[in-house]
Amino acid sequence: MVSWFLRGEQLLTRLAMMIAIGMLIVSVSLGFYQVLTRFLFNAPSTWSEVLSRATMIWCVFMAAPATFRGGFMMAVEVIYKLVPARAMLAVELAIGACCLLVLGVLAYQGVLMTERVSGQTLSALEVSISWAYAAIPVGSACCMVAVIGRLLAQITGRETLGPSHDEAVEQDTDAPLAHDAREGHRS
Repeated sequence: MVSWFLRGEQLLTRLAMMIAIGMLIVSVSLGFYQVLTRFLFNAPSTWSEVLSRATMIWCVFMAAPATFRGGFMMAVEVIYKLVPARAMLAVELAIGACCLLVLGVLAYQGVLMTERVSGQTLSALEVSISWAYAAIPVGSACCMVAVIGRLLAQITGRETLGPSHDEAVEQDTDAPLAHDAREGHRS
């Protein structure tokens, strides 16, 4: 059962990341188009800026699940260094619970906000603005699945506790040696 959930979570997180990458490409392309029309042709596009902003919003909310899954948005390096190894699971669970609480509120309020603006349209597009606001509850729900997946993987021993990386090691001059030592420690 846990394996199935983790596989589903992995697929969902990858799908969200692919959507984020697609939205980033669209947003950057539209930004480039906006600059061309404004400064080269002296006839600014009325729709590209609005659509670029909406796709960037989707990009951010669809990329967030991958950062939660990797523990990059939950990690507080000082806490991980101060807590003994035997208490690390409790720290992970506390951080995960806080994240789930905030994401739950964000998802709920995002649904309410999306419903509230459904009668409004994006300027120059005549499309409901709720499509842009829908990124909030959709991204938050995907993030919640990613947080639960991370916690389940750690509880069942499929992943190590603590952050996925160590910033101190990355800044060290002996980075390859320190990296090898850290990887050997995890095995």
